[in-house]
Amino acid sequence: MEDQRIVTLYWERSEEAIVQTQIKYSNYLSGISYGILQNHEDAGECVNDTYLDAWNAMPPHRPSILSTFLGKITRRISIDRWRKRGAEKRGGGELPLALEELGQCVSGRADVEGEAERNAQILLINRFLNRLPQTERSVFLCRYWYLDSIEAISRQFGFSQSKTASMLHRTRKKLRELLTKEGW
Repeated sequence: MEDQRIVTLYWERSEEAIVQTQIKYSNYLSGISYGILQNHEDAGECVNDTYLDAWNAMPPHRPSILSTFLGKITRRISIDRWRKRGAEKRGGGELPLALEELGQCVSGRADVEGEAERNAQILLINRFLNRLPQTERSVFLCRYWYLDSIEAISRQFGFSQSKTASMLHRTRKKLRELLTKEGW
């Protein structure tokens, strides 16, 4: 079923919307969640929570790209679950490593001014990513959006782990230089 039809089902408050979302996107959403949590049971619960959040968000929101909308919800829920689990204490997953790597480039504040700054940073980072060559952008997103391990990214792109790590390092360096140049 096409995405716009699924969104229309949500707006009509038809439970078929969740069924069709599950049929079309369960593997995609499970992959995002499992990449963060490294636990199939928790990932499944986060995906189910995604369906509920999507149900509650539509209406009033009408996403133009359903897969991105659902992916963002799943990612947020999974990261929240990861934080609640206290995974850092148990040394779990790629999330602490990825956040530490990006923390050298981007930091945040939790107030209104910080939110405005965050939005400006998002626009700048999106512009930065759009200017990267396709492979470099894909590797960067695999690491910092999907939180894939260096090993998994290397396998996916057919690179050595050292090449993948170097590519990520150079991309982070370019991002840090851009952010510094722009006053961040």
